Amino acid sequence: MLKNLLITALLFSTSIAFAQKDFEKSLDSIQTLDDVTIFFKKNKTVKGKVIVFNEEKHKTRMAEDILNMSLGSKKYFRDAPQKTFYKVIEKNEIPYYRVSCVYLDSGKKSIKDINIIRNQIIAKYQEGYRFTDLAKQFSMDNTAKQGGDLGWFTNGDLHPQFEIPVIEGNHSKGDIFTIDIPDINSYYVVLITENKRLIKESKVLKVTEPRK
Repeated sequence: MLKNLLITALLFSTSIAFAQKDFEKSLDSIQTLDDVTIFFKKNKTVKGKVIVFNEEKHKTRMAEDILNMSLGSKKYFRDAPQKTFYKVIEKNEIPYYRVSCVYLDSGKKSIKDINIIRNQIIAKYQEGYRFTDLAKQFSMDNTAKQGGDLGWFTNGDLHPQFEIPVIEGNHSKGDIFTIDIPDINSYYVVLITENKRLIKESKVLKVTEPRK
């Protein structure tokens, strides 16, 4: 009886080991985002998603390790409650931009008053006032709380009529200018706070091995 139990336990553990190897092997066949879609269609019980790691936005040790992984490589982190793999599907260097702004709402103020305020802001900044303080004083949205800082963004993150003057305007750090988007009542004073930077990004499949 004991011998039969030992044989059964051995066969069970062996089947788990093979299943784990099969799961890891199935990850090796994933090379593109289309492959990811096909993988999840075939494995409906598997939990996972594609996430983006950005060297400026993600400063953890794990993010640093993942950003240093080569294209197509995979690894798992032992401190996770379940064995969770991270596989690099794409690696890119993406142009990013950083600005601060003061937002003014033409639904609440006249265009005449907005232009007066914008001229005052630009004049004060050129006199030496900190833009963060001017944004906290004048901006009419939640960005006032962070001194107008919008953080790093890339093409497609913000309203296109806001992005175009920033991305295509041949501006440098310290340049200050205005942007008008009348169809959404939005008028801005914009300060370039960083020069354009190529930032490393990795698109990574995060997938948890099913429990056996």
